[in-house]
Parts: sequence; structure tokens; C-alpha cells
Amino acid sequence: MNHVSDPLASDFFNSLLALFGQAASSAKVQAGTLDEILKRGELRVAVQTQGPPFSFMDKNGNRTGSAVELAKLMADKIGVKVVYLDFDWDGLLPALMSGKADILAADMTPTLARATKVAFTKPFMYVGAVAFAKSGGPIKSLEDCKKPGATIAVLLGSSGEKLAPSVFPQGKLKSFKGGGTLLLDAVANGQVDCGLNDNSAVKAQATAYDPGTITIFPELLSKEPLAYAVRYDSLDLLTWANLFIDTTTLDGSLQANLDYWVNSGKWKADH
Repeated sequence: MNHVSDPLASDFFNSLLALFGQAASSAKVQAGTLDEILKRGELRVAVQTQGPPFSFMDKNGNRTGSAVELAKLMADKIGVKVVYLDFDWDGLLPALMSGKADILAADMTPTLARATKVAFTKPFMYVGAVAFAKSGGPIKSLEDCKKPGATIAVLLGSSGEKLAPSVFPQGKLKSFKGGGTLLLDAVANGQVDCGLNDNSAVKAQATAYDPGTITIFPELLSKEPLAYAVRYDSLDLLTWANLFIDTTTLDGSLQANLDYWVNSGKWKADH
């Protein structure tokens, strides 16, 4: 039996094959962020200039901290070297969004507002905001910080800055640009009555002062996750970073990092 070819069917199948060919070709030429990192041989990480215990310069002039060391481990696992890019807190997101950095490693809370601009990994830990004051002064408790007219130091662009108006509705907020140590300096120097920041950061940063200088009030004013961030055009890196968090959770290296840097003051003697 002879088959008569249908020119319309033939054109349709030729067009379909061409379409699949274009899609396959496009998939081959579109390199992801991980490909770029491997080709470059560097993982570029945006870190906070001064934000112990997550990122800071130690007494030997070396960049270190919880987030910094985890980023170094990330680079080791990828098989490239790590490059740290230092920014004040309010410069971290712009650095990532502009393409200067591949990933943001800091004690950053993945809020809905921030997630409209960048993609966050799953949380690697949880923290809570606390208030603190100068020891021996008129501020003896969290309730004293809530009194009308009390001045409250917060970090510009931080979740604490957003939280403060609801916790201290009668207070006077003062935003500081830079790292969390500025808040403790302001409290210790009498510039403000109280400070508000993440408990992990405050606990670590307070060790730099003489014992009894800073009183940290025990009440947790929030519970917030901390996560890494990448651009939305770096979903391959996002997937990899989530797997990194899972892997380091299972092998215990993430908890070991947090126990050393965040849950204790052991790092102080070494750095």
C-alpha cells in the first residue's frame, strides 16, 4: 500500500523538531551562577564589615566569624577559593543585587519585603531580639526601656529597626549605620538608654567590653530565622546552598560552627 505524504503534517513536524532543537541549544548556552563561579575560580561573598560573631576582623587582621567560616566551607565544597567583600549592613543587599557578590552571608532575617528583591535559603539558625542597657545606670529592666522618652539604638536597615516601634511605642529611636558594635558603643557611652538587636550578636559583641559594662535583658522580643541570600537569577546556587545546609546539619559541622561562634564565647580567646 502506498503512503501519500501530507505537506502540512511534514511542515508541522519540521517546525516541532526545530523548536526542540532551539530549546536544547538554548539550554546548552545558558550558564548558571555555579558555572560562572567554577569558571571564575572564586565564590564572591558579601559580608558585614564589623558584625561579630558572624563577620569581623580578628586581632591578627584576619576576616573570620561564623558566617565567614561557613562561606569558606562552601567554597571548599565547590572547589574554588573564597573572596570576601566587606559592606556595612545597608550595603549588603545592594552588593548582591548588583552582581558584585554571588551570595550574602550575614545574620540576616529573610523577611517578605527583602524576599521581593533576593532569594533566601532555608534558615541555618534562629535568633531572637533582645534589649540591653549600660550596667549600673538608671535602666534596670526591659520595662525601663519602654518608658516614655527612652532612647533606643537600632541598626539601620535591620529587622530590629522594624520591630522597635511596636516594642517601644513611646520611645525615641536612633538608627545607626554600620555594625552592631555601634549599638553597644552608644549604650556604653551614654548616647542612648537602650539598644535592640539579635541576641546572638549582642551576646558575642558584649564580650569586647569590660565585665559588667552591658546588661542584656533576658526577654526574647521575637523569634527570627537567619538565612543566606542569592539573586533570583541564581536558583542553581540557591539549590546548592540548601543542600549545603542539609549536609552540614547531618554531619554536625553546622552545629559545631554555631556552638563555637554563636552559642559560646570560646572564639574570643582565639581571635
